[in-house]
Amino acid sequence: MARKAEVVHEEEEPVQEFDETEDMLVDYDETAAAVEDETKEEEAAPVKGNYAGVHAAGFSDFFLKTELLDAIADCGFEHPSEVQQECLPNAMLGVDILCQAKSGMGKTAVFTLATLQNLPEYDGNVSVLVIAHTRELAYQIASEYNRFTKYLTNAHCVVVFGGVDRGRQVQLLATKRPNILVATPGRLRNLMDDGSVDLSHVKHLIVDECDSVLGDSMRADLTSIFVNTPRAKQVMMFTATLSEEMRTLAKQYLVSPQLVLVNDESRLTLHGLQQYYIGISEENRAQRLVAILEGLDYNQVVIFVARKRSADQLSALLKEHRFDTVAVSSIKTQEERLMTYQDVKTFRARIVISTDVFGRGVDFERVNIVVNYDMPRDADTYLHRAGRAGRFGTKGLAISMVTTEEDKAVLAKVQERFEVKVEPMPEVINRNDYLA
Repeated sequence: MARKAEVVHEEEEPVQEFDETEDMLVDYDETAAAVEDETKEEEAAPVKGNYAGVHAAGFSDFFLKTELLDAIADCGFEHPSEVQQECLPNAMLGVDILCQAKSGMGKTAVFTLATLQNLPEYDGNVSVLVIAHTRELAYQIASEYNRFTKYLTNAHCVVVFGGVDRGRQVQLLATKRPNILVATPGRLRNLMDDGSVDLSHVKHLIVDECDSVLGDSMRADLTSIFVNTPRAKQVMMFTATLSEEMRTLAKQYLVSPQLVLVNDESRLTLHGLQQYYIGISEENRAQRLVAILEGLDYNQVVIFVARKRSADQLSALLKEHRFDTVAVSSIKTQEERLMTYQDVKTFRARIVISTDVFGRGVDFERVNIVVNYDMPRDADTYLHRAGRAGRFGTKGLAISMVTTEEDKAVLAKVQERFEVKVEPMPEVINRNDYLA
């Protein structure tokens, strides 16, 4: 069935009076209903197939700089995805954007290419600011900027996040004087408050995985950062899942945004991804996991657990069965976490056991199997975890172990909300269904 995305331009709302930390935000609460009515009346733009089809259009059709086209060619990219075709033209024109599209569809390239296309001559000031909710995602985004700036001489990117020596970051900012800064909210606010970074020249503000950044733990930091950037700037926000509440919050930071949204949230299913569940007791899970890994063909596997200590314990158990594994969680040092990220990214590690540190945003192209050893806490988290496999429309397999009534409730919510049928895992799975 053909798939659609809403592309909507909204009228700017008057700025309301808030306290001193919110005096630059627009209050959309009173107009949310009217906005939704306008959205429904707009003609929807068609998005075909599985939202990752091959198009006759090429990146040259966007009139990108030669240096960017050369870098894109080096990366092996030939055709833009639907989300890139929908967003890139207006992103390059400086329009505010709120984009919801499923994982693995190239959202990062939208803001990376658009901001590099419009990057002014280097003057030592931060022109592009990107906010990410985790250190690994910030590191990944900075790597994408470095990849696309291979032939550009006016781009200088620095990434800052917590968990590493702050003094070294202050020194790096002072010596390199980046015009592209990628950061996590907490560390950036700390550097901003003590004068180590100046945001008064920001022209483009991007928030990736915006629904996480807009959550209770990071929203105050984001607001503080936002009000310390100029009023005249482009704001772009991207995510795979966006509730009505988060959509309203996001609009407070946007002016006349282009909305690129999946019309029906139920269509956020991951096509090309086989999804199964196993009803099993907790004491039998480890043995069944070993059998799964022995019986399936895989490029890379991500196994999700709920608790930090469980990652190390499960990794040790699998190593006893001669599986080469790595474990990652928030109790690891930042150096260990980045080392694990690099090992998975470069295919040196084929099985990773992770908490939700790797649950969303990070992009591992070769992962084709995801196992929920512990079920996620909600349907959104399930979608993000499962999205680690089957990137950019490729094949993959997601297996969830259901042990409690709470697990059953989450699985039921997933099937109800996204209209996907997660069936019991069969004894035999055709490798052609999950392995390209």
